[in-house]
Amino acid sequence: MHDGTVDGFSYGLVTPLVAYFMACLGGALGLRCTTRALLVAHSWRPGWLALGSAAIGSGIWTMHFVAMMGFTVDGAPIHYDRPTTYLSLIVAIVMVGVGIFIVGYRGASGSALFTGGTITGLGVASMHYLGMAGMQFDGAFEYNVLTVSASVVIAVVAATAALWAAGQVRGFLWSVGASLVMGLAVSGMHYTGMASLSVHLHGADGTAVAGESPAALLAPMLIGPLAFLLLAGVVVLFDPLMVGSKGDWVPAEHKPGVPARELVTHATHLARATQAAYPAQAPHPAAQAPRPAHPAHSPRSAPRPDTARRAPARRTPRSVRTPRNP
Repeated sequence: MHDGTVDGFSYGLVTPLVAYFMACLGGALGLRCTTRALLVAHSWRPGWLALGSAAIGSGIWTMHFVAMMGFTVDGAPIHYDRPTTYLSLIVAIVMVGVGIFIVGYRGASGSALFTGGTITGLGVASMHYLGMAGMQFDGAFEYNVLTVSASVVIAVVAATAALWAAGQVRGFLWSVGASLVMGLAVSGMHYTGMASLSVHLHGADGTAVAGESPAALLAPMLIGPLAFLLLAGVVVLFDPLMVGSKGDWVPAEHKPGVPARELVTHATHLARATQAAYPAQAPHPAAQAPRPAHPAHSPRSAPRPDTARRAPARRTPRSVRTPRNP
């Protein structure tokens, strides 16, 4: 057994840049759907959260295997076990979904944010190392424990920050900025994990063996997630609140981490549009407010005619009468 020579950038900067773009795309769609879920009625929330979970999971999975297209080992052709590779995609979507649903229903603050971010970050790390386990070649991988731990911490911190940004509901540009940071963190987690890797080959020498390129092996498996990300992008693009004005961005209910504002429903928008199109003639304010009754003129305070008190007559002093003669 001898050490193999690893090249993680056999296509130069093409694979890192494309991988970063895929991570940003999945993160942007997922965060936008999560933000949208916080603004809709309770019945529509699971659908938006599920779409966001699938978008983030597909984005980080695609990012990982696009980056792996540039990964080669001299003298050892690499093959990928399809069941294990697709299992890593399912694990990513499910674990990311658990974290997103926690934040979507409990709010992006406190223990809910910490729990959701931890589970989502562990999902990202699990996807990475499970995908690495699906690689087959004439040798074995060895990982540095400290570097692997650092990659897991990066994934958890990145996921927590992304979910916090999704709960702030600050508009389209805010989500784009958060997705750029999330893509950078996911890519950093991937290459940090790859830096912890060392390869040991089973062959007696380093003689090169011909085989298919990683790009030819991975390209067919990436078609499905890429098509899904395109479909999710179309849904987000044509949703009216995705690119609408800030006035339409109001949360459906009050929860920690979401600003409390007035619920704007479809009926509210329709009523406002009707009032703007056909303004009614408002009555004069003086005609609307009833005139307060003065206490002196109130029916209860006015005395009834038959029970009215008469003013006491003035008594004149009695004159002194002289007694009569008998």
